[in-house]
Amino acid sequence: MKITVVGLGFVGLSNAVLLAQHHDVTALDVDPVRVSLVADRRAPIDDPEITEYLATRPLRLTASADPHTAYAGAQFVVVATPTNYDPVTNGFDTRTVEAVIAEARARAPDAVIVVRSTVPVGFVTRMRDQHGTDAILFAPEFLREGRALYDNLHPSRIVVGDTSAAAHRFAALLLEGAIDRDVPVLFTGPTEAEAIKLFANTFLAMRVAYFNELDSYAIARGLSTGQIIGGVGLDPRIGAHYNNPSFGYGGYCLPKDSKQLLANYDQVPQKLIAAIVDSNRTRKDFIADRIIERQPAVVGIYRLVMKAGSDNFRDSSVQGIMKRVKAKGIPCIVYEPALDETHFFNSPVVRDLGAFKREADLIVANRRHAELDDVSGKLFTRDLFGVD
Repeated sequence: MKITVVGLGFVGLSNAVLLAQHHDVTALDVDPVRVSLVADRRAPIDDPEITEYLATRPLRLTASADPHTAYAGAQFVVVATPTNYDPVTNGFDTRTVEAVIAEARARAPDAVIVVRSTVPVGFVTRMRDQHGTDAILFAPEFLREGRALYDNLHPSRIVVGDTSAAAHRFAALLLEGAIDRDVPVLFTGPTEAEAIKLFANTFLAMRVAYFNELDSYAIARGLSTGQIIGGVGLDPRIGAHYNNPSFGYGGYCLPKDSKQLLANYDQVPQKLIAAIVDSNRTRKDFIADRIIERQPAVVGIYRLVMKAGSDNFRDSSVQGIMKRVKAKGIPCIVYEPALDETHFFNSPVVRDLGAFKREADLIVANRRHAELDDVSGKLFTRDLFGVD
């Protein structure tokens, strides 16, 4: 089968690698650097399984920047382009997805288009009406940055927003490439599938926000956060997972998905969804105030990435902390090996870890790392359990 995957981010590339184990896959991207790296069987993103599979597996994978050849003969077109949250329109910017759908319809009119980018509730129905076809599906992804291929190989569930034969074929393609085959598969309406994605991520954001607010309370009252979370987690309905305090939920998915879900509530009464979004801002204010009250001469920001094993720091919570600290006139320096620039938000990027440790009076780290053990006395973190 010929499959075209558009977008070489962590969603698109992991899908391309998964499907290329058994089918002819062309990965299309506008970035020539990414295309060249994948063509050379090198990963343009930090993901150990993708790196291994590209280097060692006999994948039927071609990378291209030419849409004419990429779409030729495609039976499925998988869309995995960015949908960043736009605060001006109060919703996802879906222009890249819409452009791909239009181009796929023009170049491969018989192909089934499967949108894996996260989109607003009602998007696929609008696209079907606009293009006069039901051959546009939505299949939400549930992937972690840095472990995207692993999560495709060991899926927790597969959801496809359609009940047609094409939907069943696409679900079968995902299962065919997976290592774990005995996983739940759910076929829904397109709008229900879009809601599943947004509500799932917003629930995770709510859980992060809940334990962060618990931590804020414990700090303010001089209590042991670890003891309280340990006791709360003993309730099997709550569990001892996804409970490690942080500076706030961040990364590419949770902030934008929770805001988009809130925007979709514009005609529906709600309190909780807005509180989740507001809580994340309040947490950053609280953490920044705790740093500022220590009156450090220089604050060192250790890593901008959201989690271990990821090279992505889009919307990372520590950036919000850094901006608040700098707004009070406290200079910051940054240690981030994944950053090529010499400055980040007008703060110097220090390449040498030893120099970074010496120059910073207070080191702020969303997550602990062993290389900071020798400066634990000036480390500020809320990482209690050493997990993301």
